[in-house]
Amino acid sequence: MTPGFWDNQELARKTNREQGQLQAIIKSWEECHAKWEDADILLELAIEEKDAEAEAEAEINIDRLVTEVENTEMECMFSGEHDASNAMMAINAGAGGTEAQDWTSMLMRMYLRWAESREFKTDILDQLPGDEAGVKSVTMMIKGHNAYGLLRSEMGIHRLVRISPFDSGGRRHTSFASVFVFPELDDTIEVEINEKDLRVDTYRASGAGGQHVNKTSSAIRITHLPTNTVVQCQNERSQHRNRDTAMKMLKAQLYEIERRKKAEEGEAIAGEKKGIGWGSQIRSYVLQPYRMIKDHRTSCEIGNVDAVLDGNINPFIKAYLLWQPK
Repeated sequence: MTPGFWDNQELARKTNREQGQLQAIIKSWEECHAKWEDADILLELAIEEKDAEAEAEAEINIDRLVTEVENTEMECMFSGEHDASNAMMAINAGAGGTEAQDWTSMLMRMYLRWAESREFKTDILDQLPGDEAGVKSVTMMIKGHNAYGLLRSEMGIHRLVRISPFDSGGRRHTSFASVFVFPELDDTIEVEINEKDLRVDTYRASGAGGQHVNKTSSAIRITHLPTNTVVQCQNERSQHRNRDTAMKMLKAQLYEIERRKKAEEGEAIAGEKKGIGWGSQIRSYVLQPYRMIKDHRTSCEIGNVDAVLDGNINPFIKAYLLWQPK
């Protein structure tokens, strides 16, 4: 190690973090290469011996390996300061009433399934049920390496077109929901927050959580008055823990707001500031009259809508990482 390396501790920590990320990528490629050699040999032997069962198993292993290679390939595309961080995701229903609230719950399920497929951990920090179905809003924590780097591609307005299950006339409806993603900041990031600028409200949690959660005012809502930024948390039994989590959410959101102000290409980094409605969507999910999902930024299209809604959003993420302005 170079003498004086730790003289600048902030720079040293950043260098160590980058080194660890690079070493992890190299290790992943080496593991993929070793698995590929093994799978290739097993498949060749199965073909020579005309062992159909072994051949089918080898092909399954190769398919799994292709997915691993694609995931590792995406790991090489991250360059943002906080790409390696955990992600906080907020989904809010837009125009469309009950339809939009149901659409919000569908998006929540899609991202939870995606996180599960990558073995990421998830926590529901806050959830507001819909009036008749679905949810009006939900905030989730998604924990895993590069969670923010992967999910920042999802930031924006998502549009759904389908035959409404809530319309007795069987008419086609269009619904909107917004997705906002921000990184979980580590303790080395300083964000100044004046307590005088905060309004803190307590209320009873809604939904699941047990008798203690529902019968005491343990849920926390914090409003940052200068920016009108509102965060909520109700997933813990303790009001103190909910406040700590809400402050962490507020810190991350204020950091993102400040970064957008300073960024030369704020729209490309943090999504366009548009209303949740017509003409502002980043992606359309069309289930009627045809079935197609299209990302309007990258022109990536997928016809297997069921797979996407079940969590297979990797093609959209990869297309965005290749498209994003450098």
